[in-house]
Amino acid sequence: MALPSGPTSTSSDAESVLFDLVDVYDRAYGIAAAEHSLSAAQACVLGRVGERRGMGTLAAELGCDASNMTQIVGRLEALGLVIREPHPDDRRARLVARTARGEELNRRFEETFTFARTAVGRLTAEEQDQLTALLRKALGQASTSARS
Repeated sequence: MALPSGPTSTSSDAESVLFDLVDVYDRAYGIAAAEHSLSAAQACVLGRVGERRGMGTLAAELGCDASNMTQIVGRLEALGLVIREPHPDDRRARLVARTARGEELNRRFEETFTFARTAVGRLTAEEQDQLTALLRKALGQASTSARS
C-alpha cells in the first residue's frame, strides 16, 4: 500500500516543503535500492552494519519489530551480504556484520544514492551551514559549531 505524500492539509509552507523533501528522498532511496535488487529496508539495514551491530539495536534504531528485523537480516544473509554471529557476551543475542560482498554492494549503493549530496550541493557553504543549524533546531538537537 502506498503512503500518502503528506497530510491532507499543512499548517505552513515549511511543513509542506518538508513533506515534499521526505517524499522525494524516500522515492530516490527506493529507486537506488531497487537498482541493486534490494528493498529500501534491506539497503537501510545493510548501510547500518558496517560495524557489528546487535539485532535488537538495529530494530530499535529503525523503529521496527524485532521479528521484522529478523526477516530483513535473513534475506540479506541468504544473499550473502551479511552474516549473523553469536554475541560474545550474550549467548541469546546475535550480531550482524557485512560480508565482503555486502561491503561492495553497499559501496555501489552509496555511489548510486546521490539525492542528499546533489540537493546540498545546490547550496553555498553558508546556506549549508544555515540549513544544518535549522534542521538541528527542528529536530531538537544541540547546535554544533559551523565550518571552521
